Amino acid sequence: MTATTPDAPAAQPVTGCGSGAPGLPTVAVIGAGISGLTATKMLVDYGVPVTTFESSDRVGGNWAFGNPNGHSSAYVSLHIDTSKYQLSFKDFPMPESYPDFPHHTLIKAYLDDYADTFGLREHIEFGNGVASARRLPGGGWEITDQAGAVRGFDLLVVANGHHWDPRTAQFPGEFTGQSIHSHHYIDPWTPLDLMDKRILVVGLGNSAADITVELSQRVFRNEVTLSTRSSAWIVPKLINGKAADMNYRTIPQLPLSWQRKVAQWGQRFTASDPTLYGLPTPNHKFFEAHPTQSGELPLRLKSGDVTPKPNVERLDGDVVHFVDGTSGTFDVIVYATGYNLTFPFFDPDFLHAPDNRIDLYKRIFHPEHDDLLFAGFAQATPTLFPFVECQARVIAAYAVGQYSPPSEAEMRRVIAADDELYMGHMLDRPRHTHQLDYFHYEHQIRTKELPAGRRRAATAAPALAGRAAGVGTGAGTGR
Repeated sequence: MTATTPDAPAAQPVTGCGSGAPGLPTVAVIGAGISGLTATKMLVDYGVPVTTFESSDRVGGNWAFGNPNGHSSAYVSLHIDTSKYQLSFKDFPMPESYPDFPHHTLIKAYLDDYADTFGLREHIEFGNGVASARRLPGGGWEITDQAGAVRGFDLLVVANGHHWDPRTAQFPGEFTGQSIHSHHYIDPWTPLDLMDKRILVVGLGNSAADITVELSQRVFRNEVTLSTRSSAWIVPKLINGKAADMNYRTIPQLPLSWQRKVAQWGQRFTASDPTLYGLPTPNHKFFEAHPTQSGELPLRLKSGDVTPKPNVERLDGDVVHFVDGTSGTFDVIVYATGYNLTFPFFDPDFLHAPDNRIDLYKRIFHPEHDDLLFAGFAQATPTLFPFVECQARVIAAYAVGQYSPPSEAEMRRVIAADDELYMGHMLDRPRHTHQLDYFHYEHQIRTKELPAGRRRAATAAPALAGRAAGVGTGAGTGR
């Protein structure tokens, strides 16, 4: 793998019509981040006519630092929290020269090379996102792109990501200082000057830990306080000098509940208990909420560079009151409080995700619409890239008629069962509405779901191709 330079040129004007490859549906993919790229790659592998709409001028989505569309949450100092061994695509491993925890610039270079190696850019329309997507009465999609063209497609794959629409905690009262969400944080000088400040970081996820560690360095002369509602188990990034997640792999043949009990027993040997560092006692057991991965935050807390606090009770000017009865005066609040699942191209009456909840069969299929698929909408532990790669295989097989999901009733039954399996033990928080274990999920898809889907497909009549024929200037081809 070698790093590439500029991204693909601007999209060319759309002309022509037709239905693409005989018997195959035309597919629109929304987004060219990791989910959109893997879906595009797999559809191309299967010979499916696909057009990927990307509002930015580059691939990478969340990993494209400074992304002009505002969808990147990357900051200057960001390194991945999942090691390269777990994060790599199965069909495109990260280079051996990469460190265990690469900087975000290396991840972007990796995604650039992925796009170039598999010839994906020719299928992506850069600077031309989807303004609206309307499902036609008989099935198929009418897509209005940002250029104003109306386009017809048989199948829609939504891959616009779930780390770009910030969710800010709401507390009683009003704060008169400056505030920012971690999504907009770049470095201690951008977009706010964060030196010689009294700073409160709200949240205890990975971004909260990273930003707290950075701003609490003595060279910036800040007073940094970290507030958490639920607290979090803090797992190390290294064990015995190696990436800690190399030791993480669930066994699909064993009940996940048994494996959680083993992990809960073993966490005492990883020094992950936040009370060791002055943080509040978690209101959940280990692996009943997403853990925070940080090797440096415990040191900052034990060094006195960060003051731990429980949840905020109320705001009063520049004073913040905490639920333990203490208070503090602050200049800045950094909210590292998560994200919303948002689909701005859909009419909210058609589809939205209240409290980040959306029912999807295998986190892919919408039970009511057989031409609407999703990619990447899960908090997969411990890794996301191979997870979306796994989903992409199902999407492509479905597009060519080699896979068929079960009936709507069965899909809804399995959705409820999977929710209980992956999230029944989790804290009831928006962050945990789409949690799953990657290893269990991938094994189930590979060994059970795909074979069962092939058997169902063998008796099902093709239903997707040609539904949107005749819509707009790019009907049936998208290009």
